[in-house]
Amino acid sequence: MKGSIARFVRGLAVFAGRSELSRSLCSFRREFLYALGFTALINLLMLTPTLYMLQIFDRVMVSYSEFTLYAVTFMLLFFLGVMSFSEWVRSRLLVRLGVRLDMKLNPRVFSAAFEMRNQGRESAQLFKNLTKLRQFLTGAGLFAMLDAPWTPAYILVLFLLHPYLGVLAIVFCTILGGIAYVSKQVMEEPLETAEAAKKKESGHLDSRLRHAAVIESMGMLGNMRKSWMRRHLDALLQGSRGLDAQTRMQSVTSFMRLMQQSMSLGAGALLVIYGEISPGAMIAANALMSRATHPVDALIKAWKDVLATKKAFLELEEALETYPARKAATVEAEAPGVSIRLENVLAGAGSTPILRNVSLEIPAGVALGVKGPSGSGKSTLARVLLGIWPDVRGNVLFDGVPIRGLSRTELGADLGYLPQDVELFEGTIAENVARFGEINSTLVINACRQAGVHEMILRFPKGYDTPIGEGGSFLSGGQRQRIGLARAIYGNPRLVVLDEPNANLDDAGDRALLQAVMVLKARGTTLVLISHRPQIMAAMDRILFVEEGRFLRLEAPQRVGKATEGMVAAAPPGNTGNAAGHGVASGATVKSMFMPV
Repeated sequence: MKGSIARFVRGLAVFAGRSELSRSLCSFRREFLYALGFTALINLLMLTPTLYMLQIFDRVMVSYSEFTLYAVTFMLLFFLGVMSFSEWVRSRLLVRLGVRLDMKLNPRVFSAAFEMRNQGRESAQLFKNLTKLRQFLTGAGLFAMLDAPWTPAYILVLFLLHPYLGVLAIVFCTILGGIAYVSKQVMEEPLETAEAAKKKESGHLDSRLRHAAVIESMGMLGNMRKSWMRRHLDALLQGSRGLDAQTRMQSVTSFMRLMQQSMSLGAGALLVIYGEISPGAMIAANALMSRATHPVDALIKAWKDVLATKKAFLELEEALETYPARKAATVEAEAPGVSIRLENVLAGAGSTPILRNVSLEIPAGVALGVKGPSGSGKSTLARVLLGIWPDVRGNVLFDGVPIRGLSRTELGADLGYLPQDVELFEGTIAENVARFGEINSTLVINACRQAGVHEMILRFPKGYDTPIGEGGSFLSGGQRQRIGLARAIYGNPRLVVLDEPNANLDDAGDRALLQAVMVLKARGTTLVLISHRPQIMAAMDRILFVEEGRFLRLEAPQRVGKATEGMVAAAPPGNTGNAAGHGVASGATVKSMFMPV
């Protein structure tokens, strides 16, 4: 017994140190201990009806004592009331535990989901997994697990009634335990396959519905329906396989349960015939037998839920370990701009390299233009500079500190980003510009003035309080881009990265963008701008040419300021580029490629 307890304690210690998720669960050990305590009380009081039947058959029916009947009935009602109250308290405790667990894990799951999304991985399932884990705490599966350790107690009482009844209970529990094991082996694979097919079908349908206008306008609806129907039929087939396996095992379990009830009653009757037990003990033994096998039976019924919860736990555990919490390290702001340094950076997508072992130094306050053909790695460079590209080797230093070690919450105020595909969110214009934080009206208006959209916004029916719809659907492409620019420069960030900021702009928008760039330069903000238009590139301090993931050269535009002194770029070995007169040499180090103005 002591050895079993020691192994259990060691197992708990291993589980507690296994992962962040297991540590979070173990932080609620006091609540779990309370739940175990109430479970013990509930299972002890479950013996009350059995004892009541014994007293009725063996005392009341023999003595014909009305007082004894009233006494045992009053005690029965009292203990049943205590048991019902304990069940209510246990359920309430576990509901509160689930809510607290959700509140504790939600911030981590939220940040991990966004990092997964940045890597192009599906992340919505993480929130469903957290919900599944919370719901399991109040479901039949957990209650069956809590009740299971009390099966030996009921078997012990059966042994006290008669040894043969105890042996029979062990036989039935062993058979049901074997059915539970077989159920796991038979049901696990079909249920997992069915769930994967269902998710695949749902994801396919969601991706098509997001582009409903394009599908309908070009008459693609019939073809898309055929494509979805193939996945839908596969999901139906896999789901029916999983349901067949589940119902098959439930049928076997139902047969065993009915057989157990009848066989226990028959065995008790045989013992009564031989004078081994009383008729009251026979009825009580039948009830105890059902109670002893109930947790195993309940586990088999809830096995699908148990497997789904196990899968949700493992997926959550993997996600939280893969995307750990960022350290709360921050960089002290010593200047309006920030210096950026890339050291032998290789950025890829899977096994395909996009940026190939590149190095670059951008001093604080410099405006760097980036040019190159489509697919050369310009947008990847923008994401690498911001620390949001997932697969990066080498060092990306933000004022000399690796950006991957910085808190994104603290770092967010220092960064401004306008991607090619402008991503606005459902809400008002002011909320989008203020990045859905506390709205500072002065900063919002200043950012919109600098982006040249203040007058345009005032012409909307509700001004800055105008809802823009999901993804900014109520705005034109140019309006979305200019509001995205205002969001990028909101709060005077130290580094602003603009990826094709004038792709959807008209002449007025181009002038507003140029004005915003000049304001950022005057303020000393470090600026990286990707574009092909010569007018905006003429305002940059230096222009970096990128091709096939390599930095070819740095060139000075027509007007160059002294802010560019110290900017360097390195090409990987074997890339000669256009070195003559441009300060880039094959295999050169960062320090050897100082670019004089």
